[in-house]
Amino acid sequence: MSTYIARAVPRLVPVLLFVSAAVFFVFRIVPGDVAVARLGENADPAAVARLREAWGLNRPLSLQYLIWLGGALRGDLGVSYQSQQPVLGLLLEKLPATIELALVGMGLSLVISVPAGILAALLRGSWVDQVLRILALLGYCMPRYWLAILLILVFAVRLPWLPPAGYVSLRESPLDNIQYVLLPAISVALTLAAIQMRFLRSSLLDVIDQDFIRTARAKGLAERAVVLRHALKNSLIPFVTVVGLELGSLLGGLVVVEQIFAWPGIGWLTIQSIVQRDYTVVQGAVLLVAVGFVSVNFAIDVLYAYLDPRIRYR
Repeated sequence: MSTYIARAVPRLVPVLLFVSAAVFFVFRIVPGDVAVARLGENADPAAVARLREAWGLNRPLSLQYLIWLGGALRGDLGVSYQSQQPVLGLLLEKLPATIELALVGMGLSLVISVPAGILAALLRGSWVDQVLRILALLGYCMPRYWLAILLILVFAVRLPWLPPAGYVSLRESPLDNIQYVLLPAISVALTLAAIQMRFLRSSLLDVIDQDFIRTARAKGLAERAVVLRHALKNSLIPFVTVVGLELGSLLGGLVVVEQIFAWPGIGWLTIQSIVQRDYTVVQGAVLLVAVGFVSVNFAIDVLYAYLDPRIRYR
């Protein structure tokens, strides 16, 4: 295992380099001038030229990328064009809010999907299975932004039980933090749970019909032990793969939810930076999300060997 990890980690470097290069050059070819966006449309051309020179925007793109990449390798992602603050500091300031929303949403989705998937597999073909599959299909097809707006209309407008938007840190007030995180977390969890439930049901159905499950039942084991200790454990690899992909994508996929609920995370910061043409912040945010996504998927690959002893990495 240690040999596999030592060989796999260097292979992640080209992926991150490709992502960083793609983001850097794509935003450089987008119409518009960040210096003009900072000074205004009616700014003096001489002032715009001086600002472009100060920021190094008049240099060749390849040289700009190499300078930025060299700083990124040292932990320096540059300075925000708008706020003149270090990009890394801005990202680390917003990262806890995104991580909290992602973890709470993922936790709620697992609470929903795991019992529903097990129940649908054990009662396959019944009306319970049919209802759960229809609900999962609706959750899968439902746009997350529409679900978020619907939750606000129901639980914040019609039934004023929860605040419609905003954020309070967990350190400042744990109770208020829970109230503010519930609606965005539910909008995230319902769409995730639909996918997870379908994968877990399918995987369990493949395992339940195998010989070792019939043997376990023939030995007189309780149905609960057969399902949880034998069937569920051996069907977790496809399910864990989906959960890992969802968790990695959540780090950068909460843009719409954070914008609707005014949740000050990485997604909200990215939207504001795109509007203001603050390229350095967008580059840093995308690079941070890419690192998180690659790291989560690498951890899932390592977890396979512990879930299934038959898997061996060479």
